[in-house]
Amino acid sequence: MTALFGSKACLGDQPGDAERLTIHFEEREQSVPISRRASDSRERAVMTLENKSPPGSGPWGTGPGDRSSDIDTFLRHGRQRFGGILPGGFPSGRGLLVAGALSFAAYGLWSSYYTVPSDSVAVIQRFGKFVAEVPPGLHFKFPLGIDTATIVPVKRQLKQEFGFTTPGGNDPYQSPTDGRRETEMVTGDLNAALVEWVVQYRISDPVKFLFEVREPAATLRYVSESVMREVVGDRTVDEVITIGRQEIESEALLKMQALATKYAMGISIDQVQLKNINPPEPVQSSFNEVNQAQQEKERLINEARREYNKVIPLAEGEKDQRIREADGYRLKRINEAEGDASRFTALLTEYLKAPDVTRRRIYIETLQDVMPGIESKIIVDGSTGSILPLLNLDRQKENRP
Repeated sequence: MTALFGSKACLGDQPGDAERLTIHFEEREQSVPISRRASDSRERAVMTLENKSPPGSGPWGTGPGDRSSDIDTFLRHGRQRFGGILPGGFPSGRGLLVAGALSFAAYGLWSSYYTVPSDSVAVIQRFGKFVAEVPPGLHFKFPLGIDTATIVPVKRQLKQEFGFTTPGGNDPYQSPTDGRRETEMVTGDLNAALVEWVVQYRISDPVKFLFEVREPAATLRYVSESVMREVVGDRTVDEVITIGRQEIESEALLKMQALATKYAMGISIDQVQLKNINPPEPVQSSFNEVNQAQQEKERLINEARREYNKVIPLAEGEKDQRIREADGYRLKRINEAEGDASRFTALLTEYLKAPDVTRRRIYIETLQDVMPGIESKIIVDGSTGSILPLLNLDRQKENRP
């Protein structure tokens, strides 16, 4: 404005000065933006009124005392200028008030209701103070920021990943910011290992989760990393990589849950699962060779055990069978001997009672047992002086029908 009035003073009161000044501003108007053009239009209105005012009048073309008419004239020129810029013309003051009231009412209505998903609850704060915990569904609250509803997914299982990242995660604390640093750990035998793991948890208490600890998800990451380093540091590298995985998961779960309860984080740890556990890259090839040797050793041991289980039980069975056969034979011989002794004792008793009769009966019974086994039989009668004619008993037996 100072430059404008200065240019007018230089021009003086020569005829056509105001018209030349107006043409000059119209040429500038074509090369500036609309907002700048609106500002320049107001300046041109002021300069035109000032140049056309008669001598002795005020800066608005009137006398010093008539200021209200000057303002009306300025507003009328401003509406004419802005009417060409705004679609539909420049609104009146009453229209602006009605539009503002409608916008305020629409915003109040829009901010007075909210919906809670089925797997979540809403924590209501009134002027920042906790008021209530709202179940899933459609609910209403005081609008315009009086009540604030914070949605907390209490039924959803959340997870945090350490050392790797799963694409598509929405939680900023789910993936690591420096995965390499998190996985580098020192074992109990002073060896290095790269450990990747996952922590799955749920929000058990929404109020504690929001108000007891600042950034509970970030705190859980720090707790998980600290506990895992402690558990891994108590074991050798072989236990960490091979046989001790399940024990590490169980111990880490218990310690993480204990710290989450101690800090009142409102979090329940569901599972701690180890993923890839590898040695550092410079020694990874050597470590793989050691693992292959151990696997070959385990394979040979398993084959030997298989052969052992195949041969040893068979030999044990044969041993037991022969032992049982020997026991049976022993009992058989003992029983036969005892039976023979009992029979001989009974025979002796009868012999003592009638020796001749018993002797003859024994002789006859013996011949009955012996004679059937003799093929050729020759009978000699000792009382005869000559040889008894041969009696071929075998031929008679063959000719017998």
